[in-house]
Amino acid sequence: MTTNPQPDTAPIRVAIVDDHPMVAEGIEAILDSFPDLEVVGTYGTGPDIIEAVQTILPDVVLLDLNMPGMNGLTTCEILLENHPDLKILILSMHDSAEYISTALDHGAQGYVLKDVPTDEIKRAIDAVMSGLRYLCTGAQGSLAPQAKPSHLTNREQTILLQLAQGKSNKEVALALDISVRTVETHRKNIKAKLGISSTAGLTRYALEHGVLQGTGKDF
Repeated sequence: MTTNPQPDTAPIRVAIVDDHPMVAEGIEAILDSFPDLEVVGTYGTGPDIIEAVQTILPDVVLLDLNMPGMNGLTTCEILLENHPDLKILILSMHDSAEYISTALDHGAQGYVLKDVPTDEIKRAIDAVMSGLRYLCTGAQGSLAPQAKPSHLTNREQTILLQLAQGKSNKEVALALDISVRTVETHRKNIKAKLGISSTAGLTRYALEHGVLQGTGKDF
């Protein structure tokens, strides 16, 4: 008995979150033209996608920043806290450096302006699915170079590595044989030095600065 061969790769599952139905429908029509993409749902609010994500299981969420009630930044952070492997791609009309850097600090893997050509949205999705950060041309031009963060001590780097691996304060304390309160203090100091307010932002910093690529063996 033979079975039908399975396709080499399944389509990338994409969810769209925008409070303007016409915008969401337009993006959906664009993405439907690509055979390797599948739009698994469109939603108008943050709570809607947070509730639906466990059912629709998207690979990538295209997320607007300005939405009524819960904004895109809070939605992004909650989604990534519950689903760390989820890729978040911000689709926004705002090209200011403040919007872009804040979105990235909240864990978004990419930032694309809504007026980009159709094929650039596809490139952005492919990039974040490959583990890369993607900024569209307009966003790259707006994002001013950021100052280098304050130097972390060896202990802070060790704790940053542990946190970036997804460990809780208690798990870090057990791994390093220190108190939970000490971990909390170090965590607060790390965030202050780096100017990062979220756990997702710490993970992004660790990835971009090689903390997760080669230093783990020393701890």
